[in-house]
Amino acid sequence: MNRLLAMLQKEFLQMFRDRLTIGMIFMLPLVQLLLFGYAIQTEVKHIPTVVFDQSLSSDSRELLDAFKASGYFDVTHVAGSYREVTEMIDSGRAKVGMVFPPDFAVSLKRGESAAVQVLVDASDSMVASSTIATASSIGLLKSQNIIAQKAGVIEPPYDIRVRPWYNPDGITAYYMVPAILGIIVTMTMVMMTSMSIVRERERGTLEQLIVTPIRPYELMIGKIIPNIALGYSQITVALLVGSLVFNVPIRGSLLELYLLTLFFITASLGIGILISNIAKNQMQAFQMSFFVLLPSILLSGFLFPREAMPLAVQYIGNIIPLTYYLVIIRGIVLKGIGFSYLIPQVTALLVFSLVLLAISIAKFKKKIA
Repeated sequence: MNRLLAMLQKEFLQMFRDRLTIGMIFMLPLVQLLLFGYAIQTEVKHIPTVVFDQSLSSDSRELLDAFKASGYFDVTHVAGSYREVTEMIDSGRAKVGMVFPPDFAVSLKRGESAAVQVLVDASDSMVASSTIATASSIGLLKSQNIIAQKAGVIEPPYDIRVRPWYNPDGITAYYMVPAILGIIVTMTMVMMTSMSIVRERERGTLEQLIVTPIRPYELMIGKIIPNIALGYSQITVALLVGSLVFNVPIRGSLLELYLLTLFFITASLGIGILISNIAKNQMQAFQMSFFVLLPSILLSGFLFPREAMPLAVQYIGNIIPLTYYLVIIRGIVLKGIGFSYLIPQVTALLVFSLVLLAISIAKFKKKIA
């Protein structure tokens, strides 16, 4: 019994010895509960919407006001052409496009059904399903109100023609498989990199490398390049499985996908190396990696659409590299878009990579000085 008590005392003392471990034990669950409690919302509102109104009539504005009043559609841009609408949806700056034809008001005055085209980015299945149901419901309710007020009206005044793009059948695998690829790379690059370097430090093999004439940045490069090769091999296998097993279409350029993936891999490696410089042992490295991985899954748009999250939580998601890579991989694989549409995401990942690697190298150099 005395030996058991002594062992328990030793374990508790070791657990609470340093402040980092105490912070992880008490703060990690609290922060995650508060953050994810506010972030996880399945009801998608405030969907960025682009409008191309060729009618420019009071009737079109009245229907558009009904869409905006629902709280589901936020008109963020007024387009001057149909091409501008498609470019906004392709780039991801808008999830919905509404197109009013020139004869919209004329058709209503004649007692005919006035068509409204609603283009939906169906690469995000949760946003698409919410948008399609809401748009159809608003058109139906407005039509019923007009029919009730005017005698002799038989046809529904509004004909809401919803056109889901990129994934019209709503196949979940098309939406999830490319995103899972990003999660796999994040998990491998962050967790394996952070723990492997800490493990070497615990075993003393890192000190053996330090006493050699090798420079800190050369040591970092030696750690990074093999992991980049590992990341690319995982991506290749995942794309093959997604294409052959789940029939996920790859509509864009594979070369562009591989080139742009490099920025995501280096950004994830930068996080892993930074964790390895902060953590004192493998347990701390694992806890900190998990603290990065869980927000990446929940706040990046992997499971829950970012449009449904509070604005403050969206800002937190903006400092997660996976947030930008999901736009890249879903854009290339499902939409078939290229680099010109993805410059903001690539720029963000490049900044992440340079800043994180620079901090990691500087911190590592300070440790061995």
